[in-house]
Amino acid sequence: MAKKQLIMEKALELFAKQGFEATSIQQITEHCGISKGAFYLSFKSKDELILALVDHFMMQFTADIDYVVRNTADEQLLYQFYFTIFQSFQKHSDFAKVLIKEQTQTVNSELVEKTHYYNSLIEKDILVMVERLYGEAVKEIKYDLIYCIKGFMTTYSHLFLFFNVPIDLDLLSQSLVEKTNLLAKHTTLPFITDDLLQMLEQPIKEEITKEKLISLLEQKIEAIEEPIEKESLSLLKEQIVTPSLSPAIVKGLLENIKSHPDCKWISYLLRKHFVF
Repeated sequence: MAKKQLIMEKALELFAKQGFEATSIQQITEHCGISKGAFYLSFKSKDELILALVDHFMMQFTADIDYVVRNTADEQLLYQFYFTIFQSFQKHSDFAKVLIKEQTQTVNSELVEKTHYYNSLIEKDILVMVERLYGEAVKEIKYDLIYCIKGFMTTYSHLFLFFNVPIDLDLLSQSLVEKTNLLAKHTTLPFITDDLLQMLEQPIKEEITKEKLISLLEQKIEAIEEPIEKESLSLLKEQIVTPSLSPAIVKGLLENIKSHPDCKWISYLLRKHFVF
């Protein structure tokens, strides 16, 4: 395991047990079995470490949601959307607890900005899903529906975060599909209008340019050892620089990398770039 990854995993164990503020860099290095010097080669501070954790988990979470929204048949889409979300909450409950606690206790502007950034990406995917599933029938209430879906996500996630009880993901997902369909069908009085939404929206500072995407690909190609993923990344980089492959081949290359835990975010960015 790479040292940076080791630090993140071991630090998360401590943060989940005793909180962010109560955990020192000394405790983290002792838990990792490394020196402070080795820690500072990977992270400049504890704040940088927590931001790296936010990026690591939110990139995977966002990429998984986006893949489901863009690659699932309509009749299963809403169910798979909820199932994927709560499966992720269940798997990464320790991280979610740390993030929620940190958000309520900190005024760290960079953490707030990152949270807003990923939240805005997820909202866009929910909008794509809502428009695809319900079309013109929810034109006037689609933004209210987005807020309701996000409310379901937040409220029901508490079952995984604060209660140590077994959760039937299948039943939960089916239940929320039913609730969402009822809202889509019977809601008649909109509250979130286009004008209000524009007032609520904040500018997103993290824009991924073509040059930035190529740079990220080069870093990933250098880091990845698996031959299929490595070659797929190289071919995708060439496709950005000099397009020559058919859409079907590009989609196949994206499929090759999407399940690799270190390639989920780059596959998300590439889907956006190639408009898949």
